[in-house]
Amino acid sequence: MESSAKWQVIHYKNNLTHEQEASVAAEYPLTIFMNQKELITIVCTPDHLEDLIIGFLISEGVVSTPSDIEKIEIIEATGHAYVTAKFINQFNTKHRTKRYITSCCGKSRENFYFQADATLVQPSPLGKLQIKPDSIFNLMEQFEKESCTFHETGGVHNAGLCDASQIICSRMDIGRHNALDKIYGQCLQEKLTVADKIIIFSGRISSEILVKTAKIGVSMILSRSAPTELAIKMAEELNLTTVGFIRDESMNIYTGSERIQL
Repeated sequence: MESSAKWQVIHYKNNLTHEQEASVAAEYPLTIFMNQKELITIVCTPDHLEDLIIGFLISEGVVSTPSDIEKIEIIEATGHAYVTAKFINQFNTKHRTKRYITSCCGKSRENFYFQADATLVQPSPLGKLQIKPDSIFNLMEQFEKESCTFHETGGVHNAGLCDASQIICSRMDIGRHNALDKIYGQCLQEKLTVADKIIIFSGRISSEILVKTAKIGVSMILSRSAPTELAIKMAEELNLTTVGFIRDESMNIYTGSERIQL
């Protein structure tokens, strides 16, 4: 399915108007069924849906590992995904009625966000990850060049998985949580080693985004935008490196400066 569509708009500039074609981001409701029982509807960008489903189910604790999932059948025409699992974490699904996750920023996942999440994430070891400031700027430049749908529509968030020199994979979505879930799902399916990797992100680093980054297993997150105070405090507790406002050869290092070769 297409991640964007064309729409005729009236463009206004300098007191002049004319009709032109504009690109708009696609918005697609995907309803997930677990063992024939409706679980949730996620509003997303309709690409890499299997990555999204796997990343979401594991990051939210519905299943524990990819091996718990036996089959995923996606019917794109109707917006339905049928997941067959041999194990479902009943603690995270019982007593829950149908949930609907919008694509908005804010607390878009509040109804499906488990308060114990932060306590279940282990602090990141220092490891061998070391990166120079110039490498951070180069990664952000690569990231901007690869954000084609954002430049086309202005309506999506982007996330990428990197090492110290290059972007390994990138995903985009109208929902910033969804973009990270797609990255997580790909890492799980391809069994990528992530302890020495970096998440690069287009949006604000909220506490929820910070927790999701820690669940993926990386130790550093880079963004053009800013972190929140709670995200910074959690990053300190989890020993994560957070870098924001990366632009014009400048950046703010909020936590974990020991991983950056200043």
